[in-house]
Amino acid sequence: MRIAIIPARGGSKRIPRKNIKLFHGKPMIAYSIEAAFASNSFDKVIVSTDDLEIAEIAKSFGADVPFIRPSEIADDYTTTMDVMQHAVAWCIEQSWAPEFVCCIYATAPFIKVRDLQKGWQLVKEEHVKFAFSATTFAFPIQRAIKLSEDGSVAMFSPEYEQTRSQDLVESYHDAGQFYWGEASAFLAGLSIFSEHSRCIVLPRKQVQDIDTQDDWDFAEALYLAMQENL
Repeated sequence: MRIAIIPARGGSKRIPRKNIKLFHGKPMIAYSIEAAFASNSFDKVIVSTDDLEIAEIAKSFGADVPFIRPSEIADDYTTTMDVMQHAVAWCIEQSWAPEFVCCIYATAPFIKVRDLQKGWQLVKEEHVKFAFSATTFAFPIQRAIKLSEDGSVAMFSPEYEQTRSQDLVESYHDAGQFYWGEASAFLAGLSIFSEHSRCIVLPRKQVQDIDTQDDWDFAEALYLAMQENL
């Protein structure tokens, strides 16, 4: 069985009620739920939440909310892996026999059906533990600098100060949209960012962290621009 698991706790601080706040007229979490269903990649789409209002909205878009997440894994220190391990273990207890699961973030309005499908193809055909969305850094990380308390400047990697940008190895970061993986890999707590994983590389314009109101405003403007250019 393949299961999409969407973590969505109620206690977001910097953007209150972020997971169900209207984003271009629709609750934010709806974008992830709809993409999961449209991908035809899952036998079940479930939401892991500690919040009854989020649960009701998730259900209205067709997702299952088969349990309410315990408070001890719904605080600011709970990791995505904690939530996934709890959900996978719960599914096993119900005899759902999850073989592959996909964590889809609730704040991913730019998520594409085709990328979820590519992730599934990767874990199935290349027999990797995980496949996740990633994108390139906009600037060579080898040229990153740091500032000391007195304002002086230093490079993290001074050996690359005179290296041409085109000669530097391209670097990538987690796009924060989804992680496909073997259910057993999640249960074992294996690292996602390791040699047993593969990436679905997304264009940078399709990736936006949404942690602050500024992030939210930029994401709405970017989404509108993308819709107008379709």
